[in-house]
This record gives sequence, structure tokens and C-alpha cells, in this order.
Amino acid sequence: MRGGRIVAAGPAAQAMATAGEGAWKVDLAGRALLPGFVDGHGHLAKLAANMRSANLAPPPVGNVTSIAGLQAALRDHIASRGIAAGGWVRGHGYDPAFLVEARHPTRDDLDQVSRDHPIYISHVSGHLAAANSLAMQLAGVTAATPDPTGGVIRRRPGSGEPDGVFEENAMGLFADALPRPSLGEQLDDLDEAQQVYASYGITMAQEGAMFPAEQQVLLRAAEESRLTIDVAGYAFWAMAGEMLGDNARQSRGRFRNAGVKLMLDGSPQGKTAWLTDPYHVPPNGRAPDYRGYPTMPDARVAGVVEMAFEQGWQVIAHCNGDAACEQLIEAVESGRRASPGSDRRTVMIHAQTVREDQLERMAGLDMTPSFFASHVYYWGDYHRDSVLGPARAARISPMRSAHRAGLRFNLHNDAPVVPPDILRLVWCAAARRTRSGKVLGEDQAISVEDALRAVTIDAAWAHFEEGRRGSIEVGKLADLVVLSADPTAVPLEGIPEIRIVATLKEGALVHGAV
Repeated sequence: MRGGRIVAAGPAAQAMATAGEGAWKVDLAGRALLPGFVDGHGHLAKLAANMRSANLAPPPVGNVTSIAGLQAALRDHIASRGIAAGGWVRGHGYDPAFLVEARHPTRDDLDQVSRDHPIYISHVSGHLAAANSLAMQLAGVTAATPDPTGGVIRRRPGSGEPDGVFEENAMGLFADALPRPSLGEQLDDLDEAQQVYASYGITMAQEGAMFPAEQQVLLRAAEESRLTIDVAGYAFWAMAGEMLGDNARQSRGRFRNAGVKLMLDGSPQGKTAWLTDPYHVPPNGRAPDYRGYPTMPDARVAGVVEMAFEQGWQVIAHCNGDAACEQLIEAVESGRRASPGSDRRTVMIHAQTVREDQLERMAGLDMTPSFFASHVYYWGDYHRDSVLGPARAARISPMRSAHRAGLRFNLHNDAPVVPPDILRLVWCAAARRTRSGKVLGEDQAISVEDALRAVTIDAAWAHFEEGRRGSIEVGKLADLVVLSADPTAVPLEGIPEIRIVATLKEGALVHGAV
């Protein structure tokens, strides 16, 4: 390595001759050297924002398994942080699928924690939230507040009063009320979040739904040389014009404005994803034919895609349900007719229930899926028993089908939904084992080698970065990760136990030691 780049790669004698006498030489003693991992899709800035909120997730990410446990975690957070009356209390990661009550916490549950603090907590998916009465009062939410387009305010039967649970675009009702940390605090949180990413071997992260305030923090971090890893930011579609204009389009340091992000539906585990066929068990007393819903109308989606193609912006789009996948495919077809061109690399984010016929059409449209493969472990049992039923659940993240269709794809953890643990993600893609230890959809598993490609060179390709990263080749960035063992040489169940010994960004250690 020299000047942050790889200058030789090959047999030891050749490498030593190139290095010369004064080089830093390291014997890895049988440990594995891989390209630095590339985050296929995630939210670095949002992981940073969670640094100041209560962890309400179930094991193995947190410890909350009941409403009482959630309430206790919030009370502990208020006490440990010394949050005075009137101060906002935030929490993240609660998951009804693993609460003994099997339901969302309501305003009444949160009022029992405190009526003197406004409380707002996010569902693990980030697609639903719950708030207490004071938070709703400060946000101006009442029984008279209508459901916004693409969102639902859950209500008490009969009275129409909000019950404290908000789906999708209804969460936006709190946008103006929620406080924002200072710029200095946000930069400190970003430093901590980058360390989390580096500890998992990641040398390129993504902010996959970037808002203007997050963009400004990332730009400032880049200007102050506080980015220890590279970051690709995708502007949320509604603000893309102001965020991706001529001046903002330029890269700064390790930050790059990479394109535009669409959000077409919700979460399968939150039962807001938009499906063609009904949910196996509908949520919250909804009708048996409930299929979820879109968050954007067809015409708007088509218009944004067409505008992005005209501007030369890459499009990534959140699509969990197959109906949302269809909406994106049709918009891409329309956009390509209006603005012919090649090498768009439109990324279908999550693609949890994308169908065989849709994968075949994607192959002809220069589209690539980014699979949330760790869903198999974290929610596979829930998808099988409650969300999708056995047949559809067995096809979540249909990686083998994508491979057969000739599609290049990548993998992601969607942090902070789950930790950005790349080796567990690789294991999930190859083993397809659920929390209960059952295999879910063995015929959709891929090899460990293909999973490693999907978190290195193929993830780089999805970002138009394959010329700079993703493989150990002369001329590429010296972004590397040292593992305690070779993932292709250990038993499959041993992959999650492999340690990240060191992470190097452009030849410099950003985690661990060698």
C-alpha cells in the first residue's frame, strides 16, 4: 500500500520486491485478508441519531421483551440521562413481534412512564412510532387530525382519539415538534457511529434516506476530516432538488451525494408493506383482505424516476411488498422510455417479496436488488407464522432466484434496524436460519463466496464504485479488513463467531490492530 492505494497484490516475493526495505510488513499468521466491506444499504446518520435514545430492542440487540420492560428501560433512560420534566424522551427498536403482549405500546402505556416528559419511540423498522399524550399535544395531534396520504393514525375504537401509534407518513406529524441536537453533538454522535461501522469491517457506509439537516452534518464532517470511512448519501426524493443541485452535487472529502431515494411502502414486520395478496394474519383488527398500502401514488413515483433519469441521478427505492416492487418496475419502464439511456443501476432496496416474473423484468431494465437477508434470522419465524405464511416467507430475499435471473445483487442490514454486522449477514444469506434454528427457504440460500461478493465488489458496483473499491487489486483504495478466520474455510455455523481483527481505510487502521 502506498498513498492510500494498493500498489501490488500477488505472490509474496513480488509484493516484497515492490515494497522495498523500509515498508511496514505484517505477517497475518493465517488470518484472512478481504476487501473492506461495503454497506449495501443503511442509515449511518440515523444510527448516529440513536446514540442519545433508549435501546428498546429485544435480544440479541437489546433486552426488552415486554411492555413492562419497555417502560422500565424508558424510566432508566430518563434517570441516567437526567432528563428534566418537559424534556423529550426518545427510544428506538421496540418490536411487538417479540413482546409478550404481541402489540404496540400505546399512549396509555407511555403515559405510565411519564406525563411530564413528551415521549416518542420508534418501531424497529423505522416505519411506525408510538407517542404519549404530552408528545401528541405538543405536535398538535388530536382526534380531528386527518390521516395523511400514505400514513395511518391508529385510533381508539368508537371515539376516534389517537391511540398513540402512528404508521408511515403519519410519523411526519411530529417532525416540527421533535428537538434536534446541536451540530457539535451530532458530529460527536457521527464519530461514534462510524466506530460502530468500522468495528464490523465496513469501510464505505450509506445514508440511504438523507434529509437536508443530515446532509449538512455529513458535509461538515467531511470538511473537518472527521469522516473515517467513506459515505454515500441518497437524498430523500421530496428534497432532492435542493440537495442535489449543482453546488451540492460535488463530493467533499469522504462524502459523496450519490443519488435520490424513494420510499414506496412500509415494513413487513410492521405489516405496512404493500403486498399483492393479503397478509397471513392482518394487523390491528383490519379486514381479512388487508394488503398494506403504498406511501406514494403511481404518478408521483413515475414523475420522480423520470426527473432523476433526466438529471442523471441514480435512483434507489424502498420496496418490501411485491405490489411496491411492481410500482417501481413500471416507473423505471416509463422513465427509460422518456429518457433513454444505459447503466442506470436502479436499486430496489429490500426486495423482500419480489416475484420471479418481476426479477426477470428487472434483468432487462438495468435494475439490481439489495436484499435485507438478515430478515431471515431476525423475523423469519414471524414472517412464516404471522406476516406472510409458510410459502411466501420461504421466498423472502430470493437471492438464488435473482442469481438465476442473471441479476447482480448486494446485501444489507439496514442499520439501525439491526446492527451493521456484515459477517452475520453473510451467514444469514448462506444458512437461512431463523432465531428458532429452523431453515427458511433453503432453495433461496447462496454460497458463502457469493455472499462475500455481495458485500464487497457487487455492493461497490451498485454504488458505481467498482473501479475504486470492493476487491484487492492494484490501483484500488487500500480499504481492507482482517478476519480471525477465513469465512469460506470454517463450518457455516462458525461464521458469526469470526472476529474483525482490524479494519484499514486507505491503509490506516480505523479499528483494531495487526
